Amino acid sequence: MNYKTQMQAAKSGNVTKEMLLVAKKEHIPVEQLRQLVSAGQVAIPANINHTSLSAEGIGNGLRTKINVNLGISGDCKDYSAEMEKVDLAIKFGCESIMDLSNYGKTNVFRKELIAMSPAIIGTVPMYDAIGYLDKDLTDITAQDFLKVVESHAREGVDFMTIHAGINRRAIELFMREERITNIVSRGGSLLFAWMEMTGNENPFFEYYDDLLEILREYDVTISLGDALRPGSIADASDAAQLGELIELGNLTKRAWDRDVQVIVEGPGHMAIDEIAANMTMQKRLCHGAPFYVLGPIVTDIAPGYDHITSAIGGAIAATHGADFLCYVTPAEHLRLPDLDDVREGIIASKIAAHSADIAKGIPNARDIDNKMSAARQRLDWEEMFELALDSEKARRYYESSSLGDNNRCSMCGKMCAMHTTNQILEGKKVELLPEQEDCGKRD
Repeated sequence: MNYKTQMQAAKSGNVTKEMLLVAKKEHIPVEQLRQLVSAGQVAIPANINHTSLSAEGIGNGLRTKINVNLGISGDCKDYSAEMEKVDLAIKFGCESIMDLSNYGKTNVFRKELIAMSPAIIGTVPMYDAIGYLDKDLTDITAQDFLKVVESHAREGVDFMTIHAGINRRAIELFMREERITNIVSRGGSLLFAWMEMTGNENPFFEYYDDLLEILREYDVTISLGDALRPGSIADASDAAQLGELIELGNLTKRAWDRDVQVIVEGPGHMAIDEIAANMTMQKRLCHGAPFYVLGPIVTDIAPGYDHITSAIGGAIAATHGADFLCYVTPAEHLRLPDLDDVREGIIASKIAAHSADIAKGIPNARDIDNKMSAARQRLDWEEMFELALDSEKARRYYESSSLGDNNRCSMCGKMCAMHTTNQILEGKKVELLPEQEDCGKRD
């Protein structure tokens, strides 16, 4: 039998080559993985037309994955600059790249990206609709929106953020809430505007079954977007956010019934003490589907440092059930990120993800930390640089104030605790004072 989707194969008791690869990467039995895919608790986004893909699993019991956002916009039309960011994401082992291009004929960049990237590729078709269709927002029809989705699917996109949960009921809740920051999702705000200006229901909700048929044809995973995610800690966990989440739970089951894999998106901005409960609630309301979070950003007052506020929230979220972290750069809320911003955002997110994997007891997660500790004990700097998340920065910092002594850095110098203890355990004498100095005599 020719299986159209990973979920269909898993439900039928069959193992795909993508499942074999993911099981090997995750150090888990392939049959265990197949059952998780069958139940919807793990998604393997793998469009049949993305031939350069190195498949990854997202979900329960697997390593926390990282997504990097980039793309062409009216304010940044430099394809080569965006491709540098792609190269950086791949270099650092990010499992997913979202092309959020919204300017010009975006398929030129997207096709090149899909052709060369081993990482999962995601898009938000709503961003591309106006440029692709060359129409004003009010002139776009429901079928037009589906046409853009089909175009992205045919090109090889592995997962798509679709804001299907912001229907009329969800908007009623939003209007009653009187939020500080209203709607901060770009795709969600465009759909809200389209619905209000045309008087129509959300086309992705109204024609959800048609949407699923397109996604199933190419095995595209649907990432159910949280159009009403909180954009400030004051708006977190309100009725609008939770009402949409309930809709997303219903949409999750409908997608699974069509053998379409699902990821559910979550907050947003949120105080630390609300994160764990929100993760539990999402998993319950959305039937254990993989959870994809932006942050959460845990305070609103740190522009320029939101890679840190996001990493704090992301580590807590992933420890309590989130499976997929969208990176946030220092430029969030301020401007488009440059290459250095992207690097900082990636590293911060990877720290959050790895820290959570250790806390969750993910198989082999601690191994690299143990290797780093052993290298530190031996003062083996080359191995430390090799194991570091950002080896270039680690080496640059170390070499920037070299003591001319390969065994010690300038933090402790001759008082290096590792060196001192190693000397004693080896039966050697610890010498701290310079040889020419006589500490027994004073003028």
